[in-house]
Amino acid sequence: MRGFDREKLFEILSNGIDEMDLPLWAAQREQLMDYLALMAKWNGVYNLTSLRDPLQMVTHHLLDSLAAVPAFKDAKNVLDVGAGGGLPGIVLAIARPDMKVSLIDTVHKKTAFLTQVKAELGLNNVTVYTMKVQDLKAGPFDTITSRAFADLSDFVNWSGHLLAEGGQFIALKGTAPPEEQERLPGEWKVKELRPIKVAKLEAERHLVFIEKAAQTNQ
Repeated sequence: MRGFDREKLFEILSNGIDEMDLPLWAAQREQLMDYLALMAKWNGVYNLTSLRDPLQMVTHHLLDSLAAVPAFKDAKNVLDVGAGGGLPGIVLAIARPDMKVSLIDTVHKKTAFLTQVKAELGLNNVTVYTMKVQDLKAGPFDTITSRAFADLSDFVNWSGHLLAEGGQFIALKGTAPPEEQERLPGEWKVKELRPIKVAKLEAERHLVFIEKAAQTNQ
């Protein structure tokens, strides 16, 4: 595979993981590399990501998603909406094998890729759905996440019926524009806007935590 120097990429990935102080075993790091290799291989035909450089995939996809892992420390059953090529869902599933991770996307090619990743990496904690999230009847999920998926108001409107009582949304965003937060429906509110630092990547990143507004008034 052109430009895929596994040893070099593994070193950059591992250094980034250590820099962010994430407790990932060697086997998990190898799984992340296997996922990266599959993404690079399938990307030419399935257009999973606009990035073509495997090094950029390490920083902009793997490490970017890994930076959010600590925010899911209390999560047990997670839904990744608009999962695309599996970010952050597949990364979360590898980093937290004790956690159930469901991934949903409307694009069959992308969910076919995710199903292949689940099989080849032996991710028994992963479930893949091909449909609109509005039509999903699974759950409830204690945490619903997305990465660069949609406007925050659309995100909660489309998937709010799947959130467990007392659960939360965690949206992975770049700048998290204030106007998106202001457009949230009245029953939802931003609990926290948390800046995160991604190793090897000089870019602004935020996690947006959203919960039912009534919960904060009790």
